[in-house]
Amino acid sequence: MGILLRNAIEKKRDFLINKLINEGVYKKNDIHLFELTLTDLEKEYIKIRKIEEKESYSDDSSPCLKIHHFS
Repeated sequence: MGILLRNAIEKKRDFLINKLINEGVYKKNDIHLFELTLTDLEKEYIKIRKIEEKESYSDDSSPCLKIHHFS
């Protein structure tokens, strides 16, 4: 069971590291991503997602924010 858990943790770490790198995050406080714990990676990923959500809500091109005028 220990091997399965270790493999699952490593897969999740790799997934989060790849997502963060794709968003342009390579380090956190001068520490490389691969040196961070799974918990730290999850926190950083959640932080990035919240920033993206805020930006998408403030985007004027969003169809749900457009005012439609009917004649």
